[in-house]
Order: sequence, then structure tokens, then C-alpha cells
Amino acid sequence: MAPRNAEMETILAKMRAAPGVDYPSLAMPEARRIFEASAAVWNSNEPSLERIELSIPSPGGPMRAGLYLPHGLEKPPLIVYAHGGGWTFGSIESHGATMARLALASGAALLGMDYRLAPEHPFPAPLNDVAAAIDFAEAGGLGARVDATRLGLAGDSAGANLALAALLRRRDAGKPSLRAAALFYGCYLPLFTTESHRELGGGDYLLTTKIMRWYWRNFLGADSEETRSLAAPYHADLTGLPPLYLTAAGLDPLRDDTLMIADKLAHAGVDFRFDHVPGVVHGYLRMANELAAARRSNEAAGRFFAELL
Repeated sequence: MAPRNAEMETILAKMRAAPGVDYPSLAMPEARRIFEASAAVWNSNEPSLERIELSIPSPGGPMRAGLYLPHGLEKPPLIVYAHGGGWTFGSIESHGATMARLALASGAALLGMDYRLAPEHPFPAPLNDVAAAIDFAEAGGLGARVDATRLGLAGDSAGANLALAALLRRRDAGKPSLRAAALFYGCYLPLFTTESHRELGGGDYLLTTKIMRWYWRNFLGADSEETRSLAAPYHADLTGLPPLYLTAAGLDPLRDDTLMIADKLAHAGVDFRFDHVPGVVHGYLRMANELAAARRSNEAAGRFFAELL
């Protein structure tokens, strides 16, 4: 196992010193309030971009969204972004700085949305909402602010799962391929016996195997963990996807999810770039205020999108 870097050690020490939160034991409104409050520290130095509040139509009704626009760019390309949070938590606030940094690094506008959350809205509701945001943008819903013909997709953790599933759904529906997508430390199937889960899922590195089981139960609802639906996109045929940028965190119980999906993508002939980031934990991209590795990943993803969009 790669050693943790000094910046990650400092962050981990601070987070371990804080009182632990047993999210599954809390009422969901309180759990979400605490999650959002804990995310605020990572958004304290959010880059200054124009942010426009929007409402997007979705199968569940109007969906709150935010559009980030880098200053001085006329009709930039667009990246649609699906936030992480175990399909249970997260919002355009919790991931605001992450989205803003990617917009700056890529020279693209970025559209994030508050898709419906589990367990109240299990699969496929979150996927339906992400797909609706893509369709809205593609149909010109953002007007002349962006060039929606140059469209990409990104997501982190549970959002990476939704982003990959959305790409597969588009392909199967015969819709045009997007130009590029980035999948940051995603979870692609409910498998908890991988080497990374065994080594890293006990609680020393923030995300645990136990909480991932809870997240998957929330997301799958009445479906079994044996599902072969797009809830677990690892099981799908992965051919015909656009170029992908993948990251895996070295101290993440979900590390092997990305290693496994990268292997399937290679066999499917998909063009992709894969960066393994040693010594960092799940969710590290949001720690860019204090973690140089997060800033480097953001810059690499930005270059990837800039080349393809």
C-alpha cells in the first residue's frame, strides 16, 4: 500500500479528531443537514465564477440546478456534473467548489443538478434526473450562454456511477455520443469483497465498507444486490462509449471498482485515460484547498476536457 502523503495525513488527523457521525442511525433530514454542514469547509474558498440558479424539468418535477460560467468566455462548451454522496446525500452546494474548479480548469461551463436522492427515490430516479439534465442542455435549454453541441459529462463517486449509466442509456437509445466524460473514484457494482474493501474499508480512511452497503441498499431499494440493471453499470456491455477520464484514490475502499471498470473498458476498446492517485482517500477531489493531489487531478481532468470539447 502506498504511503499517505503529508497533506493527506494532516487532513485525516483533523477529520478523525472531529466527532463521528453514524448517518444510518439518524433521521434522514438531520443526516443530510449534517452532511451539508460538513461539506461547507471544503467550499470555503470556492473560485469566483458567475453562477446562475436554474430549474430543469425532470420526471420528478422541476429540479434545482446551478450553471457555472467562467468569466470572459463566449459560448463555452458544457459539462454536466453529477455529484457524489452515496445517492443519499449531496447537492450543488456540497460540491460547489469542485464544480467551479473543473469549470475553470476545462474552460467549459458546468451544469450541476440536485437529482432526487435515495432512499426516498431509489434507482432509477437519480439516473432519470441526470439523463433529464443532459437532455435539457442538449435541446438548447441553456440558450446562447453555452455551446451545447460540445457536451461532456462528469461525476464523482455515486455521481460517477450515474454518469456512466447515463452514457450507456444514451448509447442504447441510439442518441448521439457525448464528446467526453470524467468518472472520479466511482462505484460501479455492489461488490464488497474486493482487495481494496478488505484492506481499506474498516474505518481508517473515512469511507467504510459498512456505509457503502447502506448506500447501495438505499439506492437499490427493493432490488437485490445481484442486480444486472444500470444501477450496477459494471455489468453492462461497455462498447461504444466516448473517451473517458478515470481516477482512483489509493486509500479508497472503492479503488478496485475503478481498476475493474478500466479493465473492462480496455477489453471493450474504449479510449480512456486512467490516473491512480496514491496516498489519498475517497472524496479527495473536494479537498483541493489543502491537498495538492486534488488540484493536480482537477487540472488533468480540465486538460482532458479542453482537448475533447
